[in-house]
Amino acid sequence: MGAFRRSVVGFGVLGTALTGAAYLLGSVSFGLLAARRSGVDLRTTGSGNIGATNVGRALGKRTGRVVLALDALKGAIPAATSWALLGPDDPYTASVGVAAVVGHCFPLWHRFRGGKGAATAAGVMLTLVPLAGLAATLIYVALKKLTRRASVGSLAGALTGAVVAGALLGPTPRAWMTCAILGVVVLRHLGNIRRLIRGEEPES
Repeated sequence: MGAFRRSVVGFGVLGTALTGAAYLLGSVSFGLLAARRSGVDLRTTGSGNIGATNVGRALGKRTGRVVLALDALKGAIPAATSWALLGPDDPYTASVGVAAVVGHCFPLWHRFRGGKGAATAAGVMLTLVPLAGLAATLIYVALKKLTRRASVGSLAGALTGAVVAGALLGPTPRAWMTCAILGVVVLRHLGNIRRLIRGEEPES
């Protein structure tokens, strides 16, 4: 009994540490770092957002793609680490995935003013629920191209990921994780949603 309790406590400490590390890594803004290297104030350029879409506007599509990949890795790396150490179905693995997205959206290092979370969410989903992540990514790409608005693709992609994960996994921690990520993405896109309803959302 004592060994079991120590094991549970040990996994709890590890899971908490991984969740905290995922948030801190997610808080690193590669968009801001790239912009500063180029002498650009990203917060006063384009939409003012620090994510890959605005980086593409301000610094060119190539730099935007690099930032997009790095933002996705911020989700994929902690998710893969937690999978390896705790297993895919441990609740802490789900919390790690959510923490990475929250870190990107509300970064400690940048006064909690972050990006919209789509790329980091894709990195998490592609790692922990690959089919859901693939579906979300394909929907994002298709709708962004069709509507010329990244916000539409991001919202639809996050919703698709949550629906597919729920269908594949049922009420499991990873499925609830995708629902939580959807909630964070929607929260960060409230302004976009209002503009979409009014027909004022600019192309991106």
